Amino acid sequence: MNRLWWPLGALVALLVLNVVVTPSFFSLRMQDGHLYGSVIDILKNGAPTLLIALGMTLVIATRGIDLSVGAVVAIAAAVTCSYIAGSDDQGGASTALVGMAISLGLCLVLGLWNGFLVAVLKIQPIVATLVLMTAGRGIAMLITDGQIITVNNETYRAVGAGFVLLPLAILISVAVLAIVAVVTRKTALGLLIEAVGVNPEASRLAGVQSRTIIWTVYVFAALCAGVAGLMISSNVSAADANNAGLWIEMDAILAVVIGGTSLAGGRYSLTGTLLGALVIQTLTTTVYTAGIAPEVTLVFKAVVVVIVILFQSPKVQSLFRRRRPAVPAPVAVDLTPQEVAR
Repeated sequence: MNRLWWPLGALVALLVLNVVVTPSFFSLRMQDGHLYGSVIDILKNGAPTLLIALGMTLVIATRGIDLSVGAVVAIAAAVTCSYIAGSDDQGGASTALVGMAISLGLCLVLGLWNGFLVAVLKIQPIVATLVLMTAGRGIAMLITDGQIITVNNETYRAVGAGFVLLPLAILISVAVLAIVAVVTRKTALGLLIEAVGVNPEASRLAGVQSRTIIWTVYVFAALCAGVAGLMISSNVSAADANNAGLWIEMDAILAVVIGGTSLAGGRYSLTGTLLGALVIQTLTTTVYTAGIAPEVTLVFKAVVVVIVILFQSPKVQSLFRRRRPAVPAPVAVDLTPQEVAR
């Protein structure tokens, strides 16, 4: 059975549950040229998770993992808001653009650092990225001096809270998804990434620049985390080094796993990652809609993820196949020439 059926089934089940709890769940309304509704909220709030999950998908496809994306989110928010708050023209568009450019430039450096540890020094990815995961929030705390920095800049706010009919965050994440899909599925890059994930040494001997590819996917993951950090902080016009992007690396990994991408590397699905991110965000919205305490959200996520992953496992799927009724074999019948002619 196609692996995408299970996350798709989980997503449909969650949506049906939401309709039962809130009959107007699918209703949309237009206000001031903007589209609002529960479904729009799910897509908007899930946009940062989808972005980070896209970067994580390519990293995992090379047999790696990046635990530092949550810290990169906090650093991106801290750098941008600190720059805007310290500028003489705090409300200027150029101030916001320069602040975001500096932030993304720093994220690129952080991605290069992770890639250097993994691709050049051959440190295990979980250990290499754990360094930045641990130190990253400390760096963000140093940048913000331990304070929540608030800003008032309309250009910056547009990244996370702006609308072009739909929330701008949705359009940005969908655009990145489309670009990644075209670049990796319409060129040889996707095949090379999967080849490196299957066997990096064999790929290198075959002439594939495995070190460059591994380095590139870590840089891409850091840039995705940086853009997600801009979305999260601009949506509230503030940088909170303690809570911005907290545990979002776990949501991204869960989205990738739910989508059917193998943690062993060598195979990935962008469509599955999209479904996984929607499942994670819809589940969070469902918990809030049902009036369940936010503290137990992680328990519901764990239950749903365990169920979906169990149904995706080859052992469970083989049990389902054994229970299917056997198709009767065709019976050979000898016909006379007269019967065949009739």
